[in-house]
Amino acid sequence: MPFTVTPTTLSEVLILEPKVFGDDRGFFLESFNERDFLNSTGLSVRFVQDNHSQSKKGVMRGLHYQLDQPQGKLVRVTQGEVFDVSVNLQRNHPKFGQWAGVHLSAQNKKQLWIPPGFAHGFLVLSESADVMYKTTDYYSPTAERCLLWNDPALAIAWPLSALAGIAPTLTPKDLAGSHLATADVFV
Repeated sequence: MPFTVTPTTLSEVLILEPKVFGDDRGFFLESFNERDFLNSTGLSVRFVQDNHSQSKKGVMRGLHYQLDQPQGKLVRVTQGEVFDVSVNLQRNHPKFGQWAGVHLSAQNKKQLWIPPGFAHGFLVLSESADVMYKTTDYYSPTAERCLLWNDPALAIAWPLSALAGIAPTLTPKDLAGSHLATADVFV
């Protein structure tokens, strides 16, 4: 297999560990191969957009999702480290409102598959981080929603101690995210 697939506590959210070929020159890995993704996960996906964000230590992005044009995301970090979180927002799912968190870094080379129906966000733990992710639908500002990162109903265990006293940096939009109890969610 070109990569190992491990389900998180939310079985639909998958950790993918690519096969890395390394020597004294550096390394090589396939970050995505449609056939191998299908064979390893059983999922047939079509990616339509690639995104790249660079953020400083303490930046928190999310928890974002698109209601009318839900996006599946394949996320990886090419420089630095983040704590990446997915929240199940499918109201009729037995794990509605539950979250999974994974450390993604340039060093561990792990990727995270987040299917449509989940909110997504991350906290930068290193001095900076480059996060790249593929999406299964296009960005739509009118469809975008934001879940409040520190909603007590979610009880996400963000590793804030790793910030050494720095408060997370969020945009006004992310600071005004919805609580799970009042958020627009998937049926």
